[in-house]
Amino acid sequence: MIIQVKQDITEAQKESLIKEINQVGYKITEVITQMGTYLVGIGSAEFDIRKFGHHEGIQDIHIVSDAYKLVSKKWKVNPTSIDLGDGVFIKEGDMAVMAGPCSIESEEQIVKVIDHLKANDIKIMRGGVYKPRSSPYAFRGLGIEGLKLWHELASKAGIKIITEVMQVSQIEEMMDYVDVFQVGARNTQNFNLLDELGKVDKPVMIKRGISGTIEELLQSAEYVFSGGNEKLILCERGIRTYEKATRNTLDLNAVPVLKDKSHLPVVVDPSHGIGIRKFVHQMALAGVMAGADGIIYEAHEIPEKAYSDGQQTLDFSQSTQLTSQIRQTFAMRKTFDLL
Repeated sequence: MIIQVKQDITEAQKESLIKEINQVGYKITEVITQMGTYLVGIGSAEFDIRKFGHHEGIQDIHIVSDAYKLVSKKWKVNPTSIDLGDGVFIKEGDMAVMAGPCSIESEEQIVKVIDHLKANDIKIMRGGVYKPRSSPYAFRGLGIEGLKLWHELASKAGIKIITEVMQVSQIEEMMDYVDVFQVGARNTQNFNLLDELGKVDKPVMIKRGISGTIEELLQSAEYVFSGGNEKLILCERGIRTYEKATRNTLDLNAVPVLKDKSHLPVVVDPSHGIGIRKFVHQMALAGVMAGADGIIYEAHEIPEKAYSDGQQTLDFSQSTQLTSQIRQTFAMRKTFDLL
C-alpha cells in the first residue's frame, strides 16, 4: 500500500492516520523525497481502502502488491521524467542519446569527444573516472581530478555528464561535478551505496546486475527511492548466461517488461550488452524498437588505442552513423505507436 499525503498535512493528522493503518495490521514506513511524502504500508490483511478516505491529509491511496512499491507502475501511472536542466531530458516519448569513452583518459581526449558530441547534437557524455576492472593491473581511471577537468570542459560546451560512482565515500566529492550518478552492474546490490544515493538530489541510473533478474533491478531502484531520491533511471546492459559468443546476453525482453512494471525511464547499453563493436549498431536499434527511452554506448576517436573496452567501442564515424540511425528508428517507432 502507498499513501501519498498532502504537503500541508499536520503531524497530528499523520500520526492519526498511521495509527489507524497499524490497527489493520500494516507496518508503515514514511518516505520523504524531492517530490513528495509517502507512507509505504507493508502487510497482508485485506481491507477496504475507503476506510481511510476520510482523512484530510491524504492526497491519494493505492494498493500495490509488488514487493517493490514506489517504483511500481501500479500507483504512478504517469511516467517519470528526468530533467537534467537546459532542456535535456530522459523520459518517455523522447530518445536520449548518451555516448563517450569507457574511461576518461586525458584533456585532449575529452575535448575531442565533446567536439564529436556537439557535432551530432548529443547532450549527454558518458565516461568513467573510477573504473571497476576485473584485473587489478588494468587502468582504473583518473579519479576526482579527472572528473573536475571533465566537468569544466563539458559545462562550457553545454554537455551533461553521466559517470559511475563505486563507493559511498566518493559521493560527496563527486556531487558538484556530475549530472547523473551511474551505479554499475557490479554494484547493483551494494545496498549501502544505494541507501546513500537515496539521500542525494541528483538523478541515478542503475544498471542491471551481471546475473540479476528484472525484479532485483527494480528492488535496487526501490532502495534509492525509499531513501528519498525519485530521480531514477533503469538500464538494461546485458546479463551473464552460458553463451560465450558474446560478452553478455542483452536481454531486450527486459525493456517492455520494465516499462510495463515501472514508471521509471529505461535505457539500453548495447556496448556492454554484446561487447562486440560490429554488432553494437544492430543491438542499439533493436533497443530503440523494444521501447527504450535512451541508448548509452561507448565512442572513442581510435577505439584500438582506448585504455579500456576498445573491442566494444565505436569510432567517431561509426558513432555519427549510429546516432542518425537511432533517431530515424525512433521516429519510425513513434509512427507504430500511433497505430
